Amino acid sequence: MKISCVEPLGISENHFEELKKEFATKGHELCYFMTRDENPDVLKERIGDSDIVIISNIKLPADVINACPNLKMLSVAFTGLDHIDLDCCKQRGIVVRNAAGYSTTAVSELAIGLMLDVMRKITELDAATRKGGSRGLFLGRELRGKTVGVVGTGAIGTATIRLLLAFGCKVLAYSRTVRPDVVSLGVKYCPLDTLMKESDIVTLHVPLNKETTHLIGKHELSLMKPSAILINTARGNVVDIEALALALKENRIAGAGVDVYEKEPPLPENHPLLAVPNCVAVPHIAYASREAFDIRADIVFDNVRDFCKCK
Repeated sequence: MKISCVEPLGISENHFEELKKEFATKGHELCYFMTRDENPDVLKERIGDSDIVIISNIKLPADVINACPNLKMLSVAFTGLDHIDLDCCKQRGIVVRNAAGYSTTAVSELAIGLMLDVMRKITELDAATRKGGSRGLFLGRELRGKTVGVVGTGAIGTATIRLLLAFGCKVLAYSRTVRPDVVSLGVKYCPLDTLMKESDIVTLHVPLNKETTHLIGKHELSLMKPSAILINTARGNVVDIEALALALKENRIAGAGVDVYEKEPPLPENHPLLAVPNCVAVPHIAYASREAFDIRADIVFDNVRDFCKCK
């Protein structure tokens, strides 16, 4: 079978050459590309007559999928699959495998980092220091003792909870499923409205689907304390971005740390979150650590190996 990796995935060319030799010994051809290109026409060309395609979070709509007649399997180097037209894959009988769990530590650590950045104004004060400024009368806030609401208690949400507990936080949780292992940590599950009202920090760790689109909107934001902050390392459309920008602009909440948006960065200059106070915005980096990418590569190619054994 022909296997095409349409982007570099943080893997060196030498590593790709080793993988190419491995698959060749089993009668498979591995093609790879050391640049990332989201242009649909380029994707169609790169996928071409491939049987298996490896892709990360590049959008893969039905017209690209249907332009590739031999496609049998997608090995997605990403946890979420909302960028893939899964209905089209189902109709075509294309097997889709994700890379669940590769970035659990990376995302949970960045969520904590964004909390600290917003509360201590690290990014803002770094810029001020470089311009000759000083602390002035600024006083930051500590994580210890804060009530943190964790929305979504899957693997990443649970990992974040463990870090928060180590910081001395009280944790509330809201999730579709109540996990006994989370409860055993002393975490209290509650309705979303209660969590929004009582939390000093709200951090989001849910997938994007019909139920979670704009899960955090005008109503939910209106319930938050004026001193509270919102952290989003989940998916951009889990939050109503316009409502969040307005809440920040009107100082109805104290701050936000955002890693994800309605579209992948670069963002347009007029994006609503770029012009509001106390919003730390980073370009979708939560999953992007050296350690996470090494784990991801192993998962992605193990998924391909397993599929090849079945065929």
